[in-house]
Amino acid sequence: MPLDRLDRAMLRALEEDARLSYADLGERVGLSKSPCWKRVQALEAAGVIEGYGARLSPAALGLDLHAFVQVQIAFAQHEAFEAAVRRQPAILSCHATTGDADYLLQVMARSMADLDQLLRRDLWRLPGVQRFTTTMVTRAIKAHAPLMAVVDD
Repeated sequence: MPLDRLDRAMLRALEEDARLSYADLGERVGLSKSPCWKRVQALEAAGVIEGYGARLSPAALGLDLHAFVQVQIAFAQHEAFEAAVRRQPAILSCHATTGDADYLLQVMARSMADLDQLLRRDLWRLPGVQRFTTTMVTRAIKAHAPLMAVVDD
């Protein structure tokens, strides 16, 4: 879907605050409420806007440990591995990669003991896992960047 100037402005505003009313969003971009609502619906229907949600604080929820896990798996097990990853709640994201690892997982846990249990009990038993390497996060420098900043660059 080609994005015009108004679509881009609306997407930037929604990335900043998805709780904006259509009237407030329209005011920010120079549209009235109804045309603004129609444009947002069109962006949703086209899949540009995938959904809305709250950004939660991991620390406030007791998730103090953040790690990335590079995983190598047996070639024939990719589909089974991916299906199993989708069912594992402690895996926040999973990306197929090139290089030394087949996948990069982002995980969070309450403690080192919980992470150890996740790695030994759950991750190691996922289909096809041959090897994994875990990298601990000491602090986040940039965690939630707006996509429109990349698009507009």
